[in-house]
Amino acid sequence: MKPVARITAQGFTLVELLVAIAIMATLALMSWRALDGMARSERFTRERGDQLLALQAGLGQWAADLDALAETGDVPALDFDGRTLRLTRRDPLESDTRSPGLRVVAWALHNGQWTRWQTEGLQTRSALTQAWTQAQRWGQQPVAGDLPRQVAIAPAERWQVFYYRDNAWTNPLSSGGSVVPSATPNPAAGAGLPRASNLVALPDGVRLVLTVSGGQALNGELVRDWARPVLGGGRS
Repeated sequence: MKPVARITAQGFTLVELLVAIAIMATLALMSWRALDGMARSERFTRERGDQLLALQAGLGQWAADLDALAETGDVPALDFDGRTLRLTRRDPLESDTRSPGLRVVAWALHNGQWTRWQTEGLQTRSALTQAWTQAQRWGQQPVAGDLPRQVAIAPAERWQVFYYRDNAWTNPLSSGGSVVPSATPNPAAGAGLPRASNLVALPDGVRLVLTVSGGQALNGELVRDWARPVLGGGRS
């Protein structure tokens, strides 16, 4: 009778198991780091994209406000005191079924944020004058009631505005510009406070110099020029 061959089953030794576990742990760690890096890169790209879109939208709104400037004769259409820029603009939400309204808009730097503020549509001269005063107060010290009316555009360290008059860019605080008498009352201005006189004429252009804070998608000094759609004297 022939002897039966026995097959002895042999498993992994403890050392081999430990080595295999160490290799799998290393591969898992490397995979996690790769996935985490991809997630952080995607998040960083998305945040930078959102920052850039917000800044572009803010600059677009800046130009739209200036394009819609409205001279009322009651308050200046445009004023910059070195800290706050205030302007009166046509109400973009006005309806064809009612008299055209106005809004008072203000831009300022608050808590490291370039910020825009605006009123609701205004229909009377007294409301316009009151809103003009509120805009100046907001530029100096916002209150809780201002929060629904303001929008933070972009982190910024400082900003400056220049006017273009007589073929030169000048500081609004050092150039008074041409003084003109009050114009015909605006249709939105009803009975109210006495009308102002000797208002300063609008400049032919406005230059915005905004220093965006570091760490943003676009940082450093940003310059944006705006020109009046129609200039007097036949110039273009």
